[in-house]
Amino acid sequence: MPITPQDASKRAREICGLAPIVPVLVVNDAAVARPLAEALVSGGLPALEVTLRTPAALEVIREMSQVKGGIVGAGTLITPQDVTAAVEAGAQFGVSPGATDELLDACEEADLPLLAGAATATEAMRLLARGYDMLKFFPAEASGGAPALKAIGAPLPQVSFCPTGGVSPGNAASYLSLPNVICAGGSWVAPADLVAARDWAAIETLAKAACQLREA
Repeated sequence: MPITPQDASKRAREICGLAPIVPVLVVNDAAVARPLAEALVSGGLPALEVTLRTPAALEVIREMSQVKGGIVGAGTLITPQDVTAAVEAGAQFGVSPGATDELLDACEEADLPLLAGAATATEAMRLLARGYDMLKFFPAEASGGAPALKAIGAPLPQVSFCPTGGVSPGNAASYLSLPNVICAGGSWVAPADLVAARDWAAIETLAKAACQLREA
């Protein structure tokens, strides 16, 4: 059954509210998917965005979807074909760097809550007019960072965001302190070197530290 933009945003808001950070994951080897997801979930980060940037991404989503307590989404959704593949792999939500009517239509028809990207007030207003009030602010740092997002929030207080793109432990708190930010997306909680070393304990420690950023 198709999902409405309003219900999609409600569900996306619930998912984003589970933890202050959503790990943005670029995984090349499906063999590490489950232990990586287990480490992040154990560390307090249950919502996981697997970007469709590697040949293994869909299998990674399938594997991570089996991890208890995790909610796995597909990032970098661009086309309706991406949406179909992500849903078939078990994705429970989608994330896109921007938004097209074609992509929005496909996500709604597939009953997939979408965190659509917006970088300007005009883009946010267009999505709001369609019924989306929970958005991705991307690319966050390149688009002006926390000051820009704060400025957008003044005339559009009804829209909430998950900033992604250049968010780090050093600047995450500045985003999370804004009233229009529910969470932020970041890749630093699963760095490539720790994943390659299969150092799940260190990744769990990074996840636990990320959970404290809202209080920082």
